[in-house]
Amino acid sequence: MTTSHPIDRYLARYPGVAVLAFLALVGALMALALAALADIGERRRSVDASAEMLARIEGRAPGSRRELSAPVGTAPVGSPFLEGQTVTVAGAALLQRVAGAVTRVGGSVLSSQIELQGVQSKDGYVSLVASCELEQPALQQLLYDIEAGMPFLFVDQLVAQAPLPGVEGGRMRVLLGVSGLWPGAK
Repeated sequence: MTTSHPIDRYLARYPGVAVLAFLALVGALMALALAALADIGERRRSVDASAEMLARIEGRAPGSRRELSAPVGTAPVGSPFLEGQTVTVAGAALLQRVAGAVTRVGGSVLSSQIELQGVQSKDGYVSLVASCELEQPALQQLLYDIEAGMPFLFVDQLVAQAPLPGVEGGRMRVLLGVSGLWPGAK
């Protein structure tokens, strides 16, 4: 006794439909494989572009001789250390540098204090704590100016208080702890 499925009987009666179904299935699988390969290729190009950008950022991208000889950016000019014959003069130079940076971004220094006898002072660092008021967009510019210029300064502490809600033109209050290395009397 033979029982056959209705689809088997239909395909036995019309063999061209079976061939057409097989070719459609093979075509669909080939299209799926090509789509997967295209996706892999796109991801590979994205990874290569990211690796190239990272190499350029790190400064190790291969370039022409002209690109290698041209300076990438202007290096800050000056001594990397706080200058001054005494630690007090070095502290004043640190205060002048931070106050100038705050003023350049449109802020104002409310108060400041030089810490000559802190934990880091034994290692030759002079520290400053300054309270200032500035616009919120200027904070990033201020931090960049402090840390990217000369002498090398380090932001040890940053406390920012948002402006009071409802106050038109309110400015942020920022407490900055900045330190710089003083090499000592020469």
